[in-house]
Amino acid sequence: MHVKDRRDRIFMSMALAFVGAIIFATPAYSQKKTRAQKPKATQSQPPSTELSKLRDSYISATKEYKASLEKLQSLYQESVKKAELQRDKMARLLAEGLIAKKDLEQAETVLAAEKLKVSGVENQIGSADAQIAQTLIEIEGEKEIAKLGRVPKGTTIRGASFIRYTGAGSWVLSQAGKVEAFFQQTFKRPLPIAVFGQGAIHNQWRLDHRNAMDISLNPDGIEGQALMDFLRKNGIPFSAFRGAIPGVATGPHIHIGMPSHRY
Repeated sequence: MHVKDRRDRIFMSMALAFVGAIIFATPAYSQKKTRAQKPKATQSQPPSTELSKLRDSYISATKEYKASLEKLQSLYQESVKKAELQRDKMARLLAEGLIAKKDLEQAETVLAAEKLKVSGVENQIGSADAQIAQTLIEIEGEKEIAKLGRVPKGTTIRGASFIRYTGAGSWVLSQAGKVEAFFQQTFKRPLPIAVFGQGAIHNQWRLDHRNAMDISLNPDGIEGQALMDFLRKNGIPFSAFRGAIPGVATGPHIHIGMPSHRY
């Protein structure tokens, strides 16, 4: 019994010593860890550098995305050619009385479906162009506007590559209907909306585009000028971009709504 008690006491002493070592070592370890982490904090890159890296990374990703769409577009165009040949063949066979009319109609349906695929890819390519142009040019525009300080409502700012109207009233995306109605009545065609609300590119860039829409119009053209006049008269904020990003994006456009700030 005595031997057992002695062993128990030795074991207990060793356990307490071990626990104490952990307890007293933890603050020292924490301080050491904190001191070790401090240099990392001082080495962190400024937000402007991080944004620049994000921009460069996304430009590269966008180029790859557009390249894949263009390859898909070529495949669809080949399918259209094959469908056209089949339709023409069915038309000849029908004229010779060798097939029923429904066979020709089926071939025409297939051709229409293939053409729809091509137009769908073309819209995706155009949308990617408009979104990336809006994002990159607006970043440059923000730098110019930041130098002006606080700008009152109802002010129009003109830069080398953009025009911004700060708006005189409130704007929500649900009001888009009246803008679409104006354009439809004036030019007898739908408003060419490239992006309505939050787009994939805005998610990638962490930009809040939920209350805005991008219109594929040149602000220097007749339609673009008329749209901007309408927006001003109705106090609706907008940013118009007349530039493009060489090698990345084409197509000037008009961004309706407040600027898309990062979140």
